[in-house]
Amino acid sequence: MDSLMSAVAPRPLAPVKKPSEVDFRSGAGLEQLSTLVQEFVQLEQREFGDQTALEVHTAKDFIFNMLGLVQKFDQRLPVANEYLLLSGGAREGVLDLNPEDLGDYAKGADYDLDFTLLVPALKLHDRNQPVTLDMRQSGPCHSWLSLRLCDPTTLTRWQHCCLEENQLCSEVGNGFPQTPDGCYFSPTLVVDWFHGAVAAAVKELRHNPKRGTPVPEKVERNGPLTTLILTAGTSRILYDLLPVVSFRGWPAVAQGWLTANHFWDGKITEEEAISGFYLLPCCGSGGRPEKEWRLAFSRSEVQLKKCIPQPLSQAFQAARVIIAKLLARPKAALSPYHLRTLMFWACDRLPATYLSSQEPEAPARLLLGLLDDLAHSVLNKSCPNYFLPQCNMLEHLPNSTALLLARKLSCVRADPAEHLRAAVEQARETSRLKREAGANDTSLSSSPCPCPNPSQPGDDRLARRLQQLVTENPGKSISVFLNPEDVSRPHFRIDDKFY
Repeated sequence: MDSLMSAVAPRPLAPVKKPSEVDFRSGAGLEQLSTLVQEFVQLEQREFGDQTALEVHTAKDFIFNMLGLVQKFDQRLPVANEYLLLSGGAREGVLDLNPEDLGDYAKGADYDLDFTLLVPALKLHDRNQPVTLDMRQSGPCHSWLSLRLCDPTTLTRWQHCCLEENQLCSEVGNGFPQTPDGCYFSPTLVVDWFHGAVAAAVKELRHNPKRGTPVPEKVERNGPLTTLILTAGTSRILYDLLPVVSFRGWPAVAQGWLTANHFWDGKITEEEAISGFYLLPCCGSGGRPEKEWRLAFSRSEVQLKKCIPQPLSQAFQAARVIIAKLLARPKAALSPYHLRTLMFWACDRLPATYLSSQEPEAPARLLLGLLDDLAHSVLNKSCPNYFLPQCNMLEHLPNSTALLLARKLSCVRADPAEHLRAAVEQARETSRLKREAGANDTSLSSSPCPCPNPSQPGDDRLARRLQQLVTENPGKSISVFLNPEDVSRPHFRIDDKFY
């Protein structure tokens, strides 16, 4: 009887497979779109091999040695300087700069890796004296900088980059408001000086080349930037150098930001979030480029990026590359930095559980959300600065430009998968070309060439040095790199550090 009852009893229903979520606007499957996002991120963030890591290291050394020459020749930069190195070039939105001034460079065609280096011309926080930020004459997020209260040594050193009050008054006529400060530090004069100093230092290094050091292929001026492209082994590395004024602490105009609740609360300390700020040589719409600087909070952004959930970070990288071609022609007052700003605002606005969801569709949802946010900002010409909300970064966007950009964004939003596939294919091609270049370089370096006698004293020193490193670093990975053109200068790698 029991067997009969079990035979006719209803069987448990098989689990129903969750239907794939589809984007209403484009019809794209979110799971498939997320797969494209993650594939693109993996291609962009591929692990450096030992050779590429060494090339990046030697390129960075070249830049710092070159800046050392600038200080040696000119003696204007701070002796103990604090550079801020940002991963990504200025065209990728690591800084709030006017995009129409930054030049045209394409990853894969012109360079393989790119970085931005902030070079403080002045570190005013190192001086026990008041700093005068004159924001009366400029728009939000901008300021003039008077050096009148600086010590005589600083004034003498930078006199050629200052505009006196009477010079400014004569330029703008009787309508210029009389100010008591004078001696304004001029961003345009600082940029002119810096580019000339860097070009002279690079010229000196070209005249005295050393084996194994990167070769400077280009030194170009792009608005406030001095852009260098170096060839280091198989890598072409782009550096955007920008002279800035560096401050510790926090500006009074941004104090309101500290009183609000933020997504990073409890994840990093307030001291880390407000460790300093900069003045960039960049003016606002209608501003005076010869005297107006732009406030930037790059130190804080480096810290905040650590707190961004991984799915949102992946979505941002994909959205940034999708809109890059959109913004390339024609150049407009919209850059990936606006997208970065919207990402920070999204972190404050949306639940952390939503932004960090591990569901397969999460990266796609966030990608589409960022594109929607950007389109909404463009149509409404509204994108408040994350640190200074009273500053609308799109306030002066012309109506015709806003309409054109909104139409382009609408086309992208109608078929995001197609645009993302194109980005993935380009990243694959760039990776393939880089691998081929590395293979060609390896075959060349392994071809027959004059090699030193193994019994030479130089090889004995190398063997002793290697034995010493093995003894002093038990259990660690140790590698030795020799430049075929200069085997007398070996490089050692212990785990992830070079010596």
